[in-house]
Amino acid sequence: MSRVYNFSAGPSMMPLEVMQQAQSEFLDYKGIGSSIIEISHRSKDYIAVAREAEKDLRELLKVPDNYSILFMQGGGRGQFAAVPMNLMVGSGKADYITTGNWSEDACTEAQRYGDARAVKADYRSEDGLIRVKTDLTFRDDVDYVYYCDNETVCGVEFPEIPDAGGKLLVADVSSNFLSKPVDVSRYGLLYAGAQKNVAPAGLTIVIVRNDLVGRAMKCCPSIFDYKIMTDKESMFNTPPTFCWYMAGLVFKWLKDLGGLEEMGKLNRAKADYLYGFLDSSDFYRTAVAPEFRSRMNVPFFLKDESLNDKFLAEAKAAGLTSLKGHRILGGMRASIYNAMPMEGVKSLVAFMEKFAKA
Repeated sequence: MSRVYNFSAGPSMMPLEVMQQAQSEFLDYKGIGSSIIEISHRSKDYIAVAREAEKDLRELLKVPDNYSILFMQGGGRGQFAAVPMNLMVGSGKADYITTGNWSEDACTEAQRYGDARAVKADYRSEDGLIRVKTDLTFRDDVDYVYYCDNETVCGVEFPEIPDAGGKLLVADVSSNFLSKPVDVSRYGLLYAGAQKNVAPAGLTIVIVRNDLVGRAMKCCPSIFDYKIMTDKESMFNTPPTFCWYMAGLVFKWLKDLGGLEEMGKLNRAKADYLYGFLDSSDFYRTAVAPEFRSRMNVPFFLKDESLNDKFLAEAKAAGLTSLKGHRILGGMRASIYNAMPMEGVKSLVAFMEKFAKA
């Protein structure tokens, strides 16, 4: 079997060991004579899968007892709407820290449901690099402050949790979920689409503090109402059962690896290796200041962009795929999520060095 190194921003590369286990269990899950995708989500066998996955995730993230974990559908864009419909219900106001495409889109969606204000934090400094303001001011009476922890398009990641001035903090952590330890207690709500670091596309994980549940707007669809989903243990409707099962396998893979502390070290090492090469080269360039560079998504540009197509074609021939940058930004982008091994990053750097010399 010949597999490439897949640098896609999502759906993305998954751990080989996880896929091999899923393959071995696919036709006959633990001797029941059926595939995991064929059995009822309310069956004893599947309930055990779901509960164990939730337990493992709670252990990995050290989720406090006063938080619920929901396994939902609708992706990040679904939560762009679900968050304000569940939480923007006091003053009807929220401040959105915008640092790129996804936080801007979230703010635009929230404006359908209340007074959502964009607080622009990204800017280009005199050296032409993207940076993020840290001395932000928020309105006194907002129901929450929202931000996207890692912007996949431009490759900006917050090095620290932003200071919300004591206000309720909500975060989209889709593209760096489970890539490092996180203090869940600092947040009112976290959510993540699974297709970056957790599972195939189709599952969205929401971690919400229990006192914030049960306040949804009347217009909120039942499927997005956190109280209904909590009361029904994420089984209000048929959940994405295969994705939930795959997420459970990934949680165990992370635990076997040593947990999020170890995963964080590995991700830091991968990112440092790739950025170190980019910084040493005059053939490639990056556009984000070092202190705000994403460990997950690394956009870069060739000095001569007329060579872009040639670069992508030769990279694909070398077994390095999905390196084309987002249509908004152009250039190249290497997404190096949890499942990307250091060997893949080293292979990319070796190819880039060879291409530049040629």
